[in-house]
Amino acid sequence: MTRFQIGSRLLSYTFSGSKTTSSVSPTTALLQGNFQIQHSRHFSNLASATTKEEKEPWWKDSMERLRNIGISAHIDSGKTTLTERILYYTGRIHEIHEVRGRDGVGAKMDSMDLEREKGITIQSAATYCTWNGYQVNIIDTPGHVDFTIEVERALRVLDGAILVLCSVGGVQSQSITVDRQMRRYEVPRLAFINKLDRMGADPWKVLNQARSKLRHHSAAVQVPIGLEDDFQGLIDLVKMKAYYFHGSNGEKIVTAEIPVEIEALVAEKRRELIETVSEVDDKLADAFLADESISTSDLEEAIRRATVAKKFVPVFMGSAFKNKGVQPLLDGVLSYLPCPLEVSNYALDQTKDEEKVVLSGTPDGPLVALAFKLEEGRFGQLTYLRIYEGVIRKGDFIVNVNTGKKIKVPRLVRMHSNEMEDIQEAHAGQIVAVFGVDCASGDTFTDGSVKYTMTSMNVPEPVMSLAIQPVSKDSGGQFSKALNRFQKEDPTFRVGLDPESAQTIISGMGELHLDIYVERIRREYKVDASVGKPRVNFRETITQRAEFDYLHKKQSGGQGQYGRVCGYIEPIPQGSMTKFKFDNMIVGQVIPSNFIPAIEKGFKEAANSGSLIGHPVENLRIALTDGAAHAVDSSELAFKLAAIYAFRQCYTAAKPVILEPVMLVELKVPTEFQGTVAGDINKRKGVIVGNDQDGDDSIITAHVPLNNMFGYSTALRSMTQGKGEFTMEYKEHSPVSQDVQMQLVNTYKASKTAE
Repeated sequence: MTRFQIGSRLLSYTFSGSKTTSSVSPTTALLQGNFQIQHSRHFSNLASATTKEEKEPWWKDSMERLRNIGISAHIDSGKTTLTERILYYTGRIHEIHEVRGRDGVGAKMDSMDLEREKGITIQSAATYCTWNGYQVNIIDTPGHVDFTIEVERALRVLDGAILVLCSVGGVQSQSITVDRQMRRYEVPRLAFINKLDRMGADPWKVLNQARSKLRHHSAAVQVPIGLEDDFQGLIDLVKMKAYYFHGSNGEKIVTAEIPVEIEALVAEKRRELIETVSEVDDKLADAFLADESISTSDLEEAIRRATVAKKFVPVFMGSAFKNKGVQPLLDGVLSYLPCPLEVSNYALDQTKDEEKVVLSGTPDGPLVALAFKLEEGRFGQLTYLRIYEGVIRKGDFIVNVNTGKKIKVPRLVRMHSNEMEDIQEAHAGQIVAVFGVDCASGDTFTDGSVKYTMTSMNVPEPVMSLAIQPVSKDSGGQFSKALNRFQKEDPTFRVGLDPESAQTIISGMGELHLDIYVERIRREYKVDASVGKPRVNFRETITQRAEFDYLHKKQSGGQGQYGRVCGYIEPIPQGSMTKFKFDNMIVGQVIPSNFIPAIEKGFKEAANSGSLIGHPVENLRIALTDGAAHAVDSSELAFKLAAIYAFRQCYTAAKPVILEPVMLVELKVPTEFQGTVAGDINKRKGVIVGNDQDGDDSIITAHVPLNNMFGYSTALRSMTQGKGEFTMEYKEHSPVSQDVQMQLVNTYKASKTAE
């Protein structure tokens, strides 16, 4: 134990495991985990009291012993099962429950009833645990593409990640999506090849797929002892030791020598590991080329440097379900993934025209925290914060930079799935939650001394809509309360009102996404809702340039209306960032400049609903070249109406087409059903772009219009005797064929006449 005498106060800290001993009654637990300082208001004195030899600031050890990691993967690769084992081995939970809990309990991280019933993760859940004196914050994320925003926002705030791959399924479509998200947020990662106990497990095939499909520069840091039913343990290629997992839950690790029969394979794989790391780490390369013997610590340090620099992905192995290989993976998280100080984070300075500022990532700077996830709980809104700099305390005043509001922190908690633990303060690098703070997802909080905002997350556009209304008229209040709450929590869930039918329309990322929300309205708010046919978010666009020259003139006693607009509309090339562009190209003052915003507003309003099927028009540029105004009769309203009518007048001449969302669909079906499934995709106007063989299965990749994918899961089950599976994600909007366009236009006209 080390003690500091500051005035009459005695401070102490120890490094003994995760327990903290203290010689004073704690007023504040300043640091979580193994490094705690009592009487935190004296930490500034503490810094000055440190002797010359101890120049390290008070938080350095705590920050180095902190890891923020996420666990992401394709559906059913075993993310939640792995998290459950991690919590068990680190002592956070005392018994293991399975995802589809037959005992009626279900996994700890799947706290919603719906998650336990369906055996899937819907919301990312945060927790923390202590392993070997390190504090690890973990976020377990969903695998279904419908809940992709949960993965986006988790990766946005994490310093490292574990990509779980199935040793039988290999690199699947959602693994590719998740890996792409990790690249987007520049997250260093480890790969964990799970399910080595299953029939057909082949970790080396999966490793090669990760190199070819995900373009990972990776190598195995472990070799399994046996596979499938014979899977007994693992060999660590860095320490050159064999590990066996005994006990009812694999909690006893027995270290042994490497079995003779696989010595040759181990030597070959270790050499492969050293070669792969040498390609991206100069220090190891020098030792390797000079033929020096490479020690365990040299190799470990080189792997860490390469992983933190995002140049290398170490591959771990095991079976979470059979309790093998989880503890070495945890050691790997501590050894190879970065602590918050090793990751550079940027903020945008609002006072200097959004200039990029590098955050120090230390508790010494001004407070900067990002609200990355909201949840409406029993006690009000719970806001998850990642603290990037500074310290946040209960009772402090913080400023929401996005709204300028100053708020007091009423309650600060650490989350363990759906349980909370009150804390007094937290510092940079930690993930905490605050209660009773009204804000939106993506808002930045500071202590008021700086005006920084963190860059926001990438939010995908919704691709599917449903009309929804409460069955009983009395439940309208609860119904709108539910929709408002879900919209706040989930940026990919949108609610709108159809101006024509006056129906409430909910939009989301797919059938499952919307089904879950309808079910949650029923369970959590006791509101039964009737759901209309799914509506696809079509778009309209134009294919050629068309001129307009429209005079809006109305005289009916008193002041009239007068406004004339001339110009042209033309398509913006596909793939450009802007969907709508308005250019004022008028020379001189034929239209007074104060009327120009009204004209732009009129065109924008008109483009909200095209005349083909009433859907928004995108990829459109409008150029205003001429016009005329009247000294008395011209007004903003007159010019706005002139713009709306001008757009309608020239729209047909611009040869409009309808765009539909096209999905990237990946199917995995037994080879015997390949012909039937491919034929069905052609019937659905899909285009097959890839066909790979994977053992006895065929992997078909196709681009299929979303409109033709309704009810596909049922159709696929019946075609493949329940053995086929598919995933789909939004790819792009592309033009529909002529016959489909005619059909859609006629349906739209018929519905208009019926009204």
